[in-house]
Amino acid sequence: MKEQASRLGTEKIPKLLLNLSLPAFIGMFVAALYNVIDAIFIARGVGTMGVAALSIAFPIQMIMAAGAATFGIGGASVISRRLGAKRVDEANKVFGHILWLIIFFSAISMTTALLFLEPLLKAFGATDLILPYAMDYLLVILMGSMIFSFAMGMNNVVRSEGNAKIAMYTMVIGAVVNVILNPVFIFGLDMGMRGAALATIIGQSTAAMWLLKYFLGGKSSLHISWIGWKPELRLVKEIILIGLPAFMMMSSTSLMVACVNWVLVTFGGETQVAIFGIINRLITISIMPINGIVQGMQPIIGFNYGAGLADRVTRTFKLGAYTATAIALTAWIVILTVPGFLMNIFSTDPEVIVNGTEALRRIFLVAPMIGLSIVTGGLYQAIGKAKKAFILSISRPVLFLIPLVLILPHFLGLTGIWLSFALADGLAFLLAVFILLKDRKTLFAPHTI
Repeated sequence: MKEQASRLGTEKIPKLLLNLSLPAFIGMFVAALYNVIDAIFIARGVGTMGVAALSIAFPIQMIMAAGAATFGIGGASVISRRLGAKRVDEANKVFGHILWLIIFFSAISMTTALLFLEPLLKAFGATDLILPYAMDYLLVILMGSMIFSFAMGMNNVVRSEGNAKIAMYTMVIGAVVNVILNPVFIFGLDMGMRGAALATIIGQSTAAMWLLKYFLGGKSSLHISWIGWKPELRLVKEIILIGLPAFMMMSSTSLMVACVNWVLVTFGGETQVAIFGIINRLITISIMPINGIVQGMQPIIGFNYGAGLADRVTRTFKLGAYTATAIALTAWIVILTVPGFLMNIFSTDPEVIVNGTEALRRIFLVAPMIGLSIVTGGLYQAIGKAKKAFILSISRPVLFLIPLVLILPHFLGLTGIWLSFALADGLAFLLAVFILLKDRKTLFAPHTI
C-alpha cells in the first residue's frame, strides 16, 4: 500500500492515468456494450415494442442498481480506510454489514416492485402496447435482482482492496455470458423478452459466483461472514451517508429517463420511446471511456491534493479534461457522420431509422462539451468537495434536462425533446466552467490538509 501511495505522488502522470483508467474503462465498456447488444437482439427478435419496453424498464432497474451502488460504494470507502489503518477485523465487520444491507434492500425493493409492477410501469410511461413486453422482461429481472445487487455491490468492495483487474474480470464475465445466451434464448428457444431477461440474470449469477470464489478462495483480505439480524446502526449510517451521493446520482438518471419516456409517449407515441431506448444506449457507450478516465484520475488527484502537490493536481486534471474532450469529440464525429447506419444496427423499422437519425443529430449537437463537465465533477469528488461534486453530477439530468424536456415540447414538439439534451449539455458545460473559474485560485494552489 505504501508503494502504491508513493507511485501516486511520483510516477509520471500519463503512465499513472493509463494504468488506473484502463481496467475501469474495459470493465465499464464491456458492460455498456452488452447493454447495446441486448437491445440489438431484442430489436431483431422481438421488435420495436421490445426496445420501447427496455426504455420503460430502465428507471426501475436503475433504482435497484442505485441501492446496490449506495452500499457498495459507501461500504468500500469505509473498508479501504479500515484496511489502510490495519484494522482488518473492523473491515470484515463492515463487509458483513454491506452484505446484510444488500440482501435486506433487495428483498424489500423486489417485493414492492413485484406487488406494484403494473402501476409502476404505467407511471413510467408504459402504454397498453408496451406494457406486456415490459412486464415479461421485468418479472424475470426482479426475481434475480438480489443476485444482480450482490454482484454490483461486492465488485465495489473488490475495488476498495485495490484489485481493479478482478473487478474488471467480474464485469467482463457477466457480460460475455449474457451476450452468448441472448441469441440462444431469444431466437433459438423463442423466449422473447423473458429470454433476454433470463440471459441477463444468468450472466449476473456467473459474475456473482466468480466473486464468491474470490472471497472464499483466500485471495481477498476480507472474508464473508453473516452479522446476524441486528446490524450496528452506527456502521449502517456511515455506509449509507458516504454512498448517498451515488444513490442520488443514479436515481436522478432514473427520474430523467422516466420523464423523457412520459413526454415522448405524450408527444410522439411508442415508437419514439423505442428510439430513445436505442439512443440512451449509444449515449451510455459514448461516455463510458470518459467515466473510465475519471475513475483513473480520482486517486491521483486525491493523493496529490492531500499532499499539497498542486502542480500534479493541475496536470492530472488537464490531462483528464483533454482526454475526455478528445473522446467526446470522436464520439460526436462518428455519430453525426453515420447516424442512419447506427440506427440500422438496432432496428429494421423504417420509422425508427429515419426518426432516430434526426434525433441523434439533435441530441449529440454539442457532445464535445460533455467531457469537461464529467471530469470536473470527478475532480471535486476526488478532493472531497461533496456539495459541488453533487451539484455538478445532477446538473445535466435534473437541474437542466428535466425542466427543458417538460417545457420545450409545448413549443417545438418532438424537436424540443431532442434539443433539450443538447441544451442541457451546454448549460452543464457552462456551470462547470463557472465553478472552475471561481475556484481556480484556491483549487490548484499549494496547500496541505
